Amino acid sequence: MTAAGGIAAAPRATVALYTHVACLDHDPGPGHPERVARLEAVLGALSADAFPTLLRREAPRASRAQLARVHARHLIDSIIDHGPLHYWRMLDADTMMSPGSAEAAQRAAGAVCAAVDAVLGGDVQRAFCAIRPPGHHATTANAMGFCLFNNIAVGAAHALAAHGLERVAVVDFDVHHGNGTQDIFWSEARVLYASTHQSPLYPGTGASDETGLGNIINAPLPPDAGSSQFRTAFDTIVLPALEAFAPQLVLVSAGFDAHRLDPLANLNLEAADYAWVTRRLVALAMRHAGGRLVSSLEGGYDLDALRESSAAHVAALLD
Repeated sequence: MTAAGGIAAAPRATVALYTHVACLDHDPGPGHPERVARLEAVLGALSADAFPTLLRREAPRASRAQLARVHARHLIDSIIDHGPLHYWRMLDADTMMSPGSAEAAQRAAGAVCAAVDAVLGGDVQRAFCAIRPPGHHATTANAMGFCLFNNIAVGAAHALAAHGLERVAVVDFDVHHGNGTQDIFWSEARVLYASTHQSPLYPGTGASDETGLGNIINAPLPPDAGSSQFRTAFDTIVLPALEAFAPQLVLVSAGFDAHRLDPLANLNLEAADYAWVTRRLVALAMRHAGGRLVSSLEGGYDLDALRESSAAHVAALLD
């Protein structure tokens, strides 16, 4: 079967969706922006009717050994062994645990590890992890900013340790700077961390002069910046650094809270910008990493924007 004119259509990439029902059981409390409805919105947008070719897989739990590659033992034990039996436990001013949080956090980190295994094993070309709680604010020793374990960092460390990779790129386009990911890989030359984010904004990190060993690339954007500034930052700062690094695997902290409708920040992106940046990252992965890319859900707090943006992101992963 060929397209019009007799030219065969390019095959769509094999993309897997990793998630787990336990990620719906993390409850940060009434009125909290990181609510269950976020993941329900994403999963609804990525339904089998909308994306029939998307492979659907259950996320395993991350092991303590996988978590310990990036997190202190006391943090791992406090999340897994000392979660609340009833109601909530406050970890910081805006980070809460409920009885279902430990299982959700282990499944979230485990999703990224399983996706890394699948992509590096040649089972699929790309993967999207629809998970919560998010991860990129969690540091080596502390849960913070809605995040318990740093899911994308656990996956990057797994790629290094279990698969022997020498160059892993983590690209973060969440509106908030991924201070935890930067903290974890500050002195790890095998990982390039590149972030676009609003500044000033929580957590107050991510200045352009925060460079680690030269492996940290920050491209802060001022409040009210929109598509043009975002795309320019990627084309002139982030992508050249990625090209020079030539990653063997691309990991993405996919936060959709830079959307113009998001209530927690002041950037003005549209779903089309997430499709654009995803296509750019897929092309980069094709040039350097055999197309291997794993993306993981971070922020995004307007449900309509989250539905539209996550669907645009996954559609671009499939193309």
